[in-house]
Amino acid sequence: MRDFSTYYNTKSYYITGMMDVNAYLARIGYDGGIEPTLGNLKALMRAQLLSVPFENLDIYRNIPIYMDPTAQFEKIVRRKRGGFCYELNSLFYQLLDKLGYETEMASARSYNYERNTFGPEYDHMVVMVLVNRLLYLVDVGWGECAFGPLELDFDVNLEDENGQYRMKLGELDDIILCKVQNYTAKPLYIFTQTPRKLKEFEQMCKYHQTHPNSRFKQGRMAMMPTINGKKSLVGNTFMITYGKGEIEVEIETEEEVSQLLKKEFGIDLRYS
Repeated sequence: MRDFSTYYNTKSYYITGMMDVNAYLARIGYDGGIEPTLGNLKALMRAQLLSVPFENLDIYRNIPIYMDPTAQFEKIVRRKRGGFCYELNSLFYQLLDKLGYETEMASARSYNYERNTFGPEYDHMVVMVLVNRLLYLVDVGWGECAFGPLELDFDVNLEDENGQYRMKLGELDDIILCKVQNYTAKPLYIFTQTPRKLKEFEQMCKYHQTHPNSRFKQGRMAMMPTINGKKSLVGNTFMITYGKGEIEVEIETEEEVSQLLKKEFGIDLRYS
């Protein structure tokens, strides 16, 4: 394991935009403590996930997304939008940094079940946070994330409000994050603890917006967890799951899609 703390004094990523903490906390409806503790980190993550949707609507509308902290803040906080991993985790990183957490961005590679392999470097962005000398994985940009930070504790089930997870050691200091389902640990992505710069994600961010094979180019999507389930819009299909129950509705018109996005996800595309 690398000594994560050695990176904190020479941070590899600098914030070019301004982080208005009060505006961010208001955006996610958070009124709890802001000291850099594990309890507050858990509460901040939960508030973020229940307030900010994972969505690709700009990609669907061919509106470019840039690795720009100021643009991320304007879109997600000021215009009350969501985004995908490069936006959501980058912006959450900025918040944690401003609040005094010891944190770095890291690269992850999503698992492709059809090809039985992991994607390229920078395929996904995650955040690493050091609290009380323990290292945690923080991810608010996966779509179906853990509700709280996951400690880098290996080959044991990590309990989370959203289920069970497990960390496995890969090769060359790689770490595989798995979701435990039906007693089987299914890989989600592989990541390293190596700190990364924001600009290092630019090429893959562009790929996911433009390449026809990108999963984000297959149609519009918006999703958010709820207290006891999740809600998602994929194409024109709106689905709500709650416990073991499920409701699925086909949305017929674009006007109805716009109304649903505003009601269920707080997204008003007329102003975005």
